[in-house]
Amino acid sequence: MTQLPVRDAAPAPVTLDRREGPYGEVALRRRGEHLEIIANGCFLMDTADGRSERLLVQAALDLLPSSSRPSVLIGGLGVGFSLAYAAAEPRWGAIAVAERESAVIDWHRTGPLAEFSAGALDDPRVRVLHTDLVAHLAGPGPSYDALCLDIDNGPDWTVDDANDGLYGPGGLAAAHRRLNPGGVLAVWSAQPSTAFEQALRAASFTEVHTVEIEVARGVPDAVHLARRA
Repeated sequence: MTQLPVRDAAPAPVTLDRREGPYGEVALRRRGEHLEIIANGCFLMDTADGRSERLLVQAALDLLPSSSRPSVLIGGLGVGFSLAYAAAEPRWGAIAVAERESAVIDWHRTGPLAEFSAGALDDPRVRVLHTDLVAHLAGPGPSYDALCLDIDNGPDWTVDDANDGLYGPGGLAAAHRRLNPGGVLAVWSAQPSTAFEQALRAASFTEVHTVEIEVARGVPDAVHLARRA
């Protein structure tokens, strides 16, 4: 009888930090060589593959005039891929990042996620806003040339019901209002959503289109793009 090779089992996660906050529990885990953020027991994101998070920033920049020094709001901080990519691009004139979880900010300032944000928090162009993104967009504040939004899993599947508002008429109207004329909205999603494309058009956005990013298993990630006319 031929003996089949034994495959290594997936490594068990090791919890590095766990905290209770105003939005529930958030935890940072290590699984093998990768780090994971877990919110209220649900997987949110990890450091295994940052292609779509980087594309979120690059696709928005590509739609802006090459001669400009645009401003961008990134929401949220997550594992830092989007922020690090933005900070590595000298064209951005000002970079704000909104993150509601103080634990996530701490993990980037002095914890294990610092290597993934690659010192971006020390960039003089970067401002860290400890705030809920949905509330920040709805309230008064500056306008931006680009909004690169990556909170939860996208418009069709949210871990936190409070984030649903970002993708509905009220949230999209707030995003439209906080963009400068000609500004670009880029929204990360765990899957493409034709319904969200329709919602963007209904919210007076133009040039609505979606870029898909193939993943190892399952449906592709997506970046939804639109412009304020």
